[in-house]
Order: sequence, then structure tokens, then C-alpha cells
Amino acid sequence: MNEMKQKVLDCCILVVDDKPANVMLLEQLLEEEGYGNVISTTDSREVLNIYQSRQIDMVLLDIRMPFMDGLEVMEALREVVGEDDYLPILVLTAQTDIETHKKALAAGARDFLTKPFQPWEVFQRIHNLLETRIFYNNQRGRADELEIQVQKRTRQIHETQLEVVRRLGRAGEYRDNETGAHVVRMSKSCKLLALRAGLGEIFSELILQASPMHDVGKIGIPDDILLKPGRLDEDERLIMKRHVEIGVDIIGEFDSDMLSLAREIAQTHHEKWDGSGYPHGLSGEEIPISGRISAICDVFDALTSERPYKKAWSIEDALTYLQENAGSHFDPRLVVQFIEIIPEICSLRLEHPDEQE
Repeated sequence: MNEMKQKVLDCCILVVDDKPANVMLLEQLLEEEGYGNVISTTDSREVLNIYQSRQIDMVLLDIRMPFMDGLEVMEALREVVGEDDYLPILVLTAQTDIETHKKALAAGARDFLTKPFQPWEVFQRIHNLLETRIFYNNQRGRADELEIQVQKRTRQIHETQLEVVRRLGRAGEYRDNETGAHVVRMSKSCKLLALRAGLGEIFSELILQASPMHDVGKIGIPDDILLKPGRLDEDERLIMKRHVEIGVDIIGEFDSDMLSLAREIAQTHHEKWDGSGYPHGLSGEEIPISGRISAICDVFDALTSERPYKKAWSIEDALTYLQENAGSHFDPRLVVQFIEIIPEICSLRLEHPDEQE
């Protein structure tokens, strides 16, 4: 016996007919043909429960039955059989009128046998329909496996992309903070604030992933300016400001939501609410929400962190600074929301401390 023949014989067939004699005849014929997985019912109301509790591969269905006729049974099955499934229904009926055939086909019948029928014809129709189901399931299995592989590869690419973003972000931060913990705390703060601002889980996760690259342009700033222990002069400030365009250039333009947001943050997190920021002097809601969130989270963590050129501020002093500059440097509504989640923000420093702490 070939493999396909055995698969056909192993399929589960449900026989539905209100006449016990008809059921017994079909069970006997199928058993003699080698089908060893046949179940039956004379009560059409049981079909749905049987289908949902067993792996049914095919239904042999009478049309004229009490309680629920064959058409009603098919309608009920249609509600529970998945759109991506192929359940062959072979209608066994003594009715030969065209209208019955049309209704049965519309309800989901795949083939017909008119009573009385010849056993050889029953077997051939059953075999053909089950073989089609097996081919269909095989193809669906291959499609599912391919989809799994595609999803796995997509995750790998996305994870690689995220890791590159994190490492580039930390590379920029290592220039004036050897641990790189600032970008971790800052990005997690951005997510917390985005959630508090009601921007949703998807955007909040995206800003977590994108914001580590906000200062990647520091890579291109000379050490004598970046690490200067004191105020910068005007020429030095102009050079320092170039880290924005350097960062934007490093990130580039890609068809990626995360990298697009990273570029937006790098370009706008030094803009100020009153329009006095750089590089474009945007004001108010002209500044993308990602830039406004990043500005608050970046400044707060920078103020409360020690650097070669400054001591760490206290939490209270940093919050006072945010409040005093709400409406000038920072989005005032976001400042209020940031203060509301300050316990969670402060816990990030315990989870991701700088080494010197």
C-alpha cells in the first residue's frame, strides 16, 4: 500500500444520517474498505460538538433529517470551520432536484451521491475528497513553516538592528560617560513618559528602541570641546552643536520606523518649546513629540549624573530646573507628567547605575 493510500484510510470520517440502517451500512462498507477511523451519529444536533471535540477530516451527510437538516448542519459547521481549513462534505441524498443541489453547494457541500448508491462510487468519491484534503493540509503546513521561518528571520534582523542602534548610542555616550548607562536610563525614561502621556504601547516601545541614538553625533566632536571642564566659548558651542547634524547623517534615511524615529529624535531633542533651541528653532508642537519627550528625559538624567566637567545634581534640584524651564525649554504638559512618574524614573538609576556610583 502506498503512503497516500494509507493516509487516506487513516482519516477520520463522520457519518450523519437519521436512519440507523443507513449508518450501519456505511460503517460496514467503510470498514471493509479499510477505513478504521469512522464515527457516526443519527442526531444531527450532535454534529457541531463532535466536530469540535474530534479531528474530523470528512463528513458524509444526509440532507433530509429531523431537528437540523443537512443544509442547517453545513451552515452551523461553516461558522466554526476556519477559513483556512478544507473540510470535505459529501452529501448523500435521495433528492435529485436541482434546487437542493444548488442550496447544498452554496452551504458548503463538495460533492453528491444519490441514494441508492454503488459502493465503488462511494469509495472513489471519498478517496478523491480526502486526498484533496491531505494535499491542502500539506500545502498549508508548508506555508505555516515558511511563515515561521520568515518571522524568525524578521525577528533576527530586527534584533540585530536594535543591537546596532544600542551600540551606536552607547558609542556616542562613552565619549563623556564611560559606562554608557545614561542612554539606557534615558531611553527607558522616554518609554515611561510616552506611556504616561497616553501615546500607546507601540509608540512607547518604539521610542525606547530609537532614543539611545539621540547623541550619537558626539562621536564627531573633538575631546577638547566635548570634555572641557567649564563653559564653552561661542566657537566651541557652534562646534558642539554640530553633533546634531553629525548624528542625523550617521543614522541616515532608511525605510524603518525605528530608524526614522531615531533620526527625528537626534534632530529635534535640542529644540526648545519657546523656539530658542537648535538646529531649526522649532517651537511648541512644531517640535515632534519624540523630541519633546527626549529633551526632558535627556536633560534630567544628564543633570543627575556626574561628568568630567560637572558634579551630579540632586533629584530635587533637577526637578526644580525642569519646572522653572517648563514653557520655555520644555513642553509644560510633559514636565507635569514626568514629575508624576518620578519614582519610576529614579528607580532606573538603581537598576542601571554609573560605575562610579
